[in-house]
Amino acid sequence: MSDAGFLEWPFFDDGHRAFAAEVEDFAARALPALLEGGERDLDATYRTVAALVREFGQAGLLRACVPAAYGGARERVDVRSLCLARETLARASGLADFAFAMQGLGSAPITLFGTDAQKRELLPGVCAGARIAAFALSEPEAGSDVAAISTTAMPDAEGRWRLDGVKTWISNGGLADFYVVFARTDAAPEKPSRGLAAFIVDAATPGLDASERIDVSAPHPLGTLRLADCRVGADRMLGTPGDGFRIAMATLDLFRTTVGAAALGFARRALDESVGRARGRRLFGRTLADFQLTQAKLGEMALAIDASALLVYRAAWTRDTCKRRVTREASMAKLFATESAQQVIDAAVQLFGGLGVVRGVAVERLYREIRALRIYEGASEVLKLIIGAQALGERP
Repeated sequence: MSDAGFLEWPFFDDGHRAFAAEVEDFAARALPALLEGGERDLDATYRTVAALVREFGQAGLLRACVPAAYGGARERVDVRSLCLARETLARASGLADFAFAMQGLGSAPITLFGTDAQKRELLPGVCAGARIAAFALSEPEAGSDVAAISTTAMPDAEGRWRLDGVKTWISNGGLADFYVVFARTDAAPEKPSRGLAAFIVDAATPGLDASERIDVSAPHPLGTLRLADCRVGADRMLGTPGDGFRIAMATLDLFRTTVGAAALGFARRALDESVGRARGRRLFGRTLADFQLTQAKLGEMALAIDASALLVYRAAWTRDTCKRRVTREASMAKLFATESAQQVIDAAVQLFGGLGVVRGVAVERLYREIRALRIYEGASEVLKLIIGAQALGERP
């Protein structure tokens, strides 16, 4: 990992440093072959992600996504390890980062709130790369406003739950082996957020249609789920009725910081590409790097990257060591890192000139990949409101 001096920061222990080296070695050795043709079409993208998950499992990298009791590396899921993996993989490939991250996000509600039986059934397969996970929260009219979820879960006469509704923008939609689906069990609760529950829904469950794909600017498996008379047993609920909002927020609290880490990886790659371009591009008898304006821009990029890294790993360290919610720290990390990465990558495209918008050039790919990170798992505007509310709550 170039610029790995940050690993000397006191946020990390020797285990983190060894894991970072392990991921870096995998990225250099195995990713190029796995990523061949990954963006050729959506079918190829789906196949590539499935292959990546399988290879991550075989290489032991998914140990970071589950607790030690179910095959993981540490007693509890360690956010610093997740961030180190996402940063390293994102620097190499957005698709690789996606494949890793969704195994963690899709299984986190089970890790955090599942029964031992649910964990024993699913988490070892997630860790081995044998079962692909997905987190199904968003709906056409319920993204940032989770309390607006309209998918319903009603008990039937046989003690099962009947799920009806539509989920969309679901990563690994149509590829996952199971989905954690959030639905409303109480049509008229005192507060809308109190009427939600979370269910584990196997992909093969009758009444679940995950065939509709969404083609976005930086292709990855993304789809819409349609649930119609989709029935699951009572043992597939996570927690109890009414726990859904708490499960969703705790999961996002755990993984929001890691989105900032992925943005950090994209930004580091953009800076690497920019430095190479500045040193090699000649104009007016000098290299681009000889111009003070270029040097100043590279300085701004490096500053934004270090500031992002400090916020990301502060939030991760706080979550791991203080063992508490990190809503404020995670929101700051995700907001600053994603917004800064957008600016860094835009500057990289500008330094490349016309070549920067040619499809397939690294900075062009980064430009497409970074944009979604400012939206998912907390849009930037929503995060500002969260941080502001936290500030008001902390001040007299």
